[in-house]
Order: sequence, then C-alpha cells, then structure tokens
Amino acid sequence: MVTVTPPLSIASKVNYGVGQAADGVKNGAFGVFIFFYYTQVLGLPTAYTGLAVGIALFFDAVTDPLIGSLSDNWAGRLGRRHPFLYAAPIPLGLCLIALFSPPALPQFALFVWMTVFAVLTRMAMTLYYVPHVSLGAELSDDYGERTSIVAYRFFFGYIGQMATYFIGFTLFFTDSRGGQFYTEGYSPFGITLAVIMAVAITLSAAGTHSRIPHLPQVQPQSRTTGVWTFCLQTITDVRGALRNYSFRWLFAGVLVVYMMAGVDGALNLHMNTYFWELQSRGNLFFFLATPVGAMIGALFARRLNERFDKRASLLFGGISWSICQILPVVLRLIGWFPENGTSELLWSLITIKFIQGLGIVQALVTLSSMIADIADDHELQTGRRQEGIFFSAISFSNKVTSGAGSMIAGFALTMISWPTGPEIKVAADVPADTLVWLGLIYGPIVSGFAVLCVYFMSKYNITRARHEQIVVELLAARARKEQDHEVNRLHKSEAH
Repeated sequence: MVTVTPPLSIASKVNYGVGQAADGVKNGAFGVFIFFYYTQVLGLPTAYTGLAVGIALFFDAVTDPLIGSLSDNWAGRLGRRHPFLYAAPIPLGLCLIALFSPPALPQFALFVWMTVFAVLTRMAMTLYYVPHVSLGAELSDDYGERTSIVAYRFFFGYIGQMATYFIGFTLFFTDSRGGQFYTEGYSPFGITLAVIMAVAITLSAAGTHSRIPHLPQVQPQSRTTGVWTFCLQTITDVRGALRNYSFRWLFAGVLVVYMMAGVDGALNLHMNTYFWELQSRGNLFFFLATPVGAMIGALFARRLNERFDKRASLLFGGISWSICQILPVVLRLIGWFPENGTSELLWSLITIKFIQGLGIVQALVTLSSMIADIADDHELQTGRRQEGIFFSAISFSNKVTSGAGSMIAGFALTMISWPTGPEIKVAADVPADTLVWLGLIYGPIVSGFAVLCVYFMSKYNITRARHEQIVVELLAARARKEQDHEVNRLHKSEAH
C-alpha cells in the first residue's frame, strides 16, 4: 500500500535544520575571512587568491552531481542519505583547520596550500551538504510543509553564519588586537569553527535517524555498480534533470545569482575595511544584519508562498537583493550617503543589509522548496525519485558560478591595481580612483545582471494547483507500480 510520508513534528524540523549551521559556518568563513586573510594578511596576490578559490569551487562543483547521484542510488540499513551525514564531520573539520593554519611559505607554495585545502574543505562539505538538502525534500510530500522545512534549515544556517561573525570579531579579531589583521588569531579561529561544524552535523544526523524507515529507498533495479558505469549514470541523470522545463529555467537563473554572490562574498571585507572604513564592532553589526533579517524573513516565507505562490516570492527576493546591493554605493558616489566614521553611516548600512536579508531569504527558501516540487514532477515523468541530482545541480551551479565570481573579483582587483599586504590597512593607503572602482565592481556593475536572473526565473511554471495535480497523479502511478510489482512477484512464485 502506498502511503504519504508521515507529518513532521517541530522537534524533527529542528533536528534537521540544525545541520545547516555547519554550512552557515563555512559560508561565513569563506564569504568574509578567507579571501581577506590570504590577500591582506598573508600578502598573496589577488589574482592568485581568486584563482585558488575559483579552482576549489570548480573541483567541488564536479563532485556535487557525483555525490547527488551516489546518494540517490545508495542502498543500506542507514538509507540513502545518512551514511554521508555520518561520514563528513571529521574530514571537514581537519581540512578547515589546515586552511586557516598555513605554515610560512613562499607565494606560489602558499597558493598551492590554499588551493589544496580549499578544494578538500569544500569537497568534504559536499559529502554532507548534498545528501542533507536532499533529505529535506524527502521529509514531507506537502507543498506548504516543504517551505516550512526549508525555512528551518535556513534559520539554522544563518545561526551558524552569525556565530562565525560573532566569534571572529568579538574573540579573535578585536580592535585591541589589530582587527582582521591579527595573524595569530586565524588558526584558533579555524579550530573553533571546525568543532562547531562537526557538532552541528552529528546532531542533525542523529536527530533525524529515526526518520530513516519513512524515507524513500533505492529500488534494486536502480542500483549502479562500477566506477565507469556510475559516472555515465551521473551524466545521464544530470541531462535528464535539465530536460525538465521549470528546472532548466530555474537553473539558468541560479547561475546568474551565484555569480553575483561570488563577487560580493570575495569583496565584502575589502569594502568594509577600505570603502566604508568600518572597525571590528562595525563589521560585526554589518555582517550580523543580513542573517538577522533573513532569520526573521524565514518565519514568513511559507505565508508569503501561500499568499503569492512560489515564483513571485523568488522574484521578489532576487530583485530586493540587487537593489540593496546597488543603492549604498550609488548614493555614496553621488554624495547622498553618510560620511565614513559616523554612526549614521553604520546604521544606514545595517538597515539596508537587514532589509536585504528579509528579501533574499524569500528567494533562498522558495528555491529549495521549488526543487522538491520539481523532483515530484520529474518522478511523474520518468518514474525515478532523484532529489539528490536536482539539489546537486543547484549546488553545482552555486559553486561553479561562485568560483567564477571569486576569480572575477580577484582579477578585477588586479586590473584596478589593488595593493595587497599587511601594510595596506586603511583607505588612505589606497588611491582614491581605485576605491571608486572597488565600489562600482561590488555594487552596480555586478548586481546589474539581476535583470537576466529575473527573466530566467519568471519562466518557472509549477503553481500550487499544478503541484496538487502532480501529487494526485504521482500517488496513482506509485500505486500502479506497486500493484504491478506484486503481480510479478505472484507470477514468479507460481512459476516456482
């Protein structure tokens, strides 16, 4: 008999969501500290640093569909997702510690060290992240409940991100120690983050363990054996996913979004240090504003989806992020923004970043909820349940384009002759026109690509009504499949 996945308790959602704190910690570390640490503290040229981050993301992106397909086809007593959740914490923690603890090396050797451990850190995160987000799509079949599950995941993701900023700017990189230029703070900072990540992943895996019997299991005829066969199957799975109309357009839009986010993440601390001239306390509040806004916004994501449907929420989130990214820089360049060093500047930036968080979380939560709906549509069309492939494809686009964004940021800084090294500590050490170009790259130049993003995502066509129809047809198809399986079993039994 075909049954719908049992309803989730709040405790189950919390247990699932807490695992996202690990990814939030990683995002905080890579999005704010890594690029700045290697360029301005260790003196690695910006082109090298951007290339290292880009290479890591490209390598990582290749593993996403492999892990997605592998977990889709994994069979065992722990189900399809949990074996990967339990395997990830230790290698992830060790690689992050090494990334924040490089020995004294010449420039090229430092570039190699950064590249190798950035690659390994991101690959270890993929081992956990893709099965984790795929698990979220399997916890419920309900159109609205899925948005709620994703909201919990993002809520805890932002908790992890905020913890990274708080720990960094209040414990290790305080003004009394020289702020983000305090070299000796980075190694213990990395160790602290590694422990938090390992604990969050382990708690989530253990907390959702009881759901394993209720999750979809791989069918014996779907299992793939052999490395070459597995790789071919992965390519086939990705091509099959891209045949889905809604996913194809959503995927294109996400490519643009994450490219913009890659540039933003790489240049965040450069902007705050030199363009806005924020101190450690100002950096802390600046970086906390978006996660706080996003956590509050996540509470309303399901309600907004129900009121306006998912496509509208996605478009609203993307547009609001771009406006908030462009506005402060443009207002500063035309002389309509508060001066550096004033409380008015700090509160203006905090307010805008808070609003940006309120908006962007609507897009992020809705995107993951949409992928779960697309997985239903795909199963109806093909008969295969493949959340892992869809989420890994989105993760793939995130990492490839974020990598491209980091490389763009690195080479853009090189083109504008950005000075590197620990002696470049204040805005006065940077030529005025170079600062203007930094602001233009960070704001209007890159964020203007949001126009393409809006066009691509407007093509998504799975509405609430369409999804309800898909679920009805899907349950009927599953029932027929199970009935056919039972008939075949009886025929084989009679033949023996």
